[in-house]
Amino acid sequence: MFCGPLRSLSTSARQTLKIGLIPADGIGREVIPAAKAAIEALGSDIPKPQFIDLLAGWETFTKTGVALPQETVDVLRNECDCALFGSVSSPSKKVTGYSSPIVALRKELDLYANIRPVLSVAPEVGQQPVVDLIVVRENTECLQEVQTTTDTGKEARATRVITERASRRIGQMAFELALARPRKHLTIIHKSNVLSITDGLFRETVRKVPTLPGIDGKYDGVTIMEQLVDSAVYRLFPHHVSENRVFDIMVAPNLYGDILSDAAAALVGSLGLVPSVNAGDNFVMGEPVHGSAPDIVGKGIANPLASIRSAALMLRHLGYTVGADRLDTAVDQVIREGTTLTPDLQGKSSTTDVLEAVLRRI
Repeated sequence: MFCGPLRSLSTSARQTLKIGLIPADGIGREVIPAAKAAIEALGSDIPKPQFIDLLAGWETFTKTGVALPQETVDVLRNECDCALFGSVSSPSKKVTGYSSPIVALRKELDLYANIRPVLSVAPEVGQQPVVDLIVVRENTECLQEVQTTTDTGKEARATRVITERASRRIGQMAFELALARPRKHLTIIHKSNVLSITDGLFRETVRKVPTLPGIDGKYDGVTIMEQLVDSAVYRLFPHHVSENRVFDIMVAPNLYGDILSDAAAALVGSLGLVPSVNAGDNFVMGEPVHGSAPDIVGKGIANPLASIRSAALMLRHLGYTVGADRLDTAVDQVIREGTTLTPDLQGKSSTTDVLEAVLRRI
């Protein structure tokens, strides 16, 4: 799996690696400590890790009235080299003063790309995985909601914002990823047959990336395809496994990217396996794709593998490929052996059991 480094910071002079830890809500408080333990097990393959515990989330909001404390933002921006984020329990109804801290963090730190690899584990070492694709999701814009009250009752509106700048940045990130992959294939996801202005701008801007000044034919080897978002989801479904191999890098606006990556998780068995990084030009933050899973909080059965894979993606983006490969290889071995898995993967093991199995293989 390749997912960086794309905008790698200089790593040669680092003696320590300062990592912000934001477990946030729900099972985030169970899986982020597992990722921390996996990173610590890497020893000299990375600079000595220093972890900084930080607050954010719905529980923080209920205690303090603020979902994302300014101190958390300041520490990440001024003291940390990277970060790991757990999960958020957002209310289903509007709560005055509350907004998603992960959305705010992406904007505060300009983490404009949410990179979500979906990779199955081949039954035997050396075999090609059945599923191997990356969803590249624009992270900073899309829908903005407002609610008002009129003479006839409440009225809710969602305004969609797509800009040339954001589309160009995510497009270039996607082309860089495609260039580093064996197939070098990029699919632009849109719905411009209906949303001809907003999706039309996204589609046209991404298509023009190879012609930008200074590119000079860099992406000539990348093939470009387009797919309407609804048909893309259809082609991802498990009974279309042979068809989903047409996808390699899928680049999409924010909402579509979120839906696509969650749907693609069905191909590998569980959201508990799907990692991601939120990446910008100067910072990277790992984040498992799964939610806060309130139904299993405290039961000790949360799957820690997505958070460990997210730590690997984070390290790889920073240029620590040896350490990242060790994490991924250990996770692959645990999945391949199949004897130590959490219930979401039809196993009977606990979070701690799975973590210990990974640590033994690291």
